[in-house]
Amino acid sequence: MGVSCGCVERHDHAVLTVTDLTVRYGRAVHALQGVSLEVPDGAVVAVLGGNGAGKSTLLRAISGTLRLHRGTIDAGEITLQGRRIDQLDPATIVRSGVVQVPEGRQVFAQMTVADNLRAGGLAAAPERRAPARERVLDLFPVLAQRRGQRAGLLSGGEQQMLSIGRALMSDPKLLLLDEPSLGLAPRLVTRIGEIVAEINDQGTAVVLVEQNATMALRVAGHAAVLEVGRVALAGTTEQFADSDEIARLYLGGHAESEEQARVEADRAATSRRTLSRWSG
Repeated sequence: MGVSCGCVERHDHAVLTVTDLTVRYGRAVHALQGVSLEVPDGAVVAVLGGNGAGKSTLLRAISGTLRLHRGTIDAGEITLQGRRIDQLDPATIVRSGVVQVPEGRQVFAQMTVADNLRAGGLAAAPERRAPARERVLDLFPVLAQRRGQRAGLLSGGEQQMLSIGRALMSDPKLLLLDEPSLGLAPRLVTRIGEIVAEINDQGTAVVLVEQNATMALRVAGHAAVLEVGRVALAGTTEQFADSDEIARLYLGGHAESEEQARVEADRAATSRRTLSRWSG
């Protein structure tokens, strides 16, 4: 079974639907052009692609933080369980059940771990905060051990766990993760993948933006590849795994040598030739 070229799977029960989304920065730079994506209820969807493909822009549009980066939605719509959210402010989107963990962790460095978690729970109903905190501390025992420590003194891996834990304090329906493995040692990348799987097993849908495609496809059930602001490929992760060409183009994870780094520059052109052969 082949991977579809820019097509979007349709599901009877989708927690999130992005339809023909076009986003620009400034007056002329279009970061996304006609992007459509569905997140099935209870699924993990991996969004792959190189730097500048539009992955972070997609998450910002969903979370309502696009305007903070001077971006604008020109066309399309985003719905959460059938309700449009693309015209809502970020705080209302969080209360609706969508929370983004931004790239680079961005914890409140001068605050304690406990205060970071408390801040994450402000959008949740008061009766849900204690169960959410118990869930987070069960997922991340190290945060329980460090609860009185300033967040800026945590290791990189611990800060990433805190950033994810803070987002989970609002008890989201959908968690948006932007490059959670960035800058982490391979051992911690594996652990982050396990954490994503655990979060999903507990009932939270996840959109996982990653350049480490190997880790992302290990935990996701569905995937899409963005290239120059468009969905180039979409399908199940089984379909991706069954394609030797997809494996060669996208499953190398991070560039680990100078030679692979040079090859990265040619990926987009090679992929377009591959897509042309498939669609022909």
